[in-house]
Amino acid sequence: MSQYERLITQVDAFIRKYYKNRMLKGCLIFLIVLLFSFLTVVTLEYIGRFGSFVRGFLLFAFLGINIFILFKYFITPILNLFAFGQRIDRKQAAAIIGCFFPDVNDKLLNTLELSEMKEAVDNEQVNIELLEASIAVNSEKLSVFPFSSAIELRENVRYLKYLLPIFLLSVLLAIWIPDFFSSSSQRIIQYNRTFAPPAPFSFELLNQNLKIEEGERLEIKVNLIP
Repeated sequence: MSQYERLITQVDAFIRKYYKNRMLKGCLIFLIVLLFSFLTVVTLEYIGRFGSFVRGFLLFAFLGINIFILFKYFITPILNLFAFGQRIDRKQAAAIIGCFFPDVNDKLLNTLELSEMKEAVDNEQVNIELLEASIAVNSEKLSVFPFSSAIELRENVRYLKYLLPIFLLSVLLAIWIPDFFSSSSQRIIQYNRTFAPPAPFSFELLNQNLKIEEGERLEIKVNLIP
């Protein structure tokens, strides 16, 4: 493997790690938006007990936002990782790498351009050996830089400070108010169904014996519980 081939291998590894980082970041962003929007929607419905139109709007807004976030920030980087869709090329990767390694500057981009020139030009117009020598020298100097190390996957840990509080709040609500999520989410999912509001009180039957002879009257005693 030539020095230039090693250099290209490093650039390609950087591109793969670039999309892995975007994929991980997108996954965390999606979870944050998913939990926050779900908590917002069920809280609004739990408090407001809206009609069918508003419940339908909340449902489709929730689905639309989360499907958009999932596709844009998670699915698209996965497709790009496997070379589907619009993906950054090696020149664009070189520009990004130059931001992390000032010593690389434009040398990497120039090396890539020299390689393209070598493949495109006529032997009579340009000295191919001179181009190959320049590419080899530049590649040897640049290959010592660990391009992939410019991207730290661990930096995505900062998104946990947004995700964990929302998750813990959801758990606490589920413990303190058992029907908080179940009742609200059921009404939102079945948005075109009419739900009667719960009675503000309940009855406790006080009668011990409910058996009577035919034709007799029965007095029902109940206790009203607010």
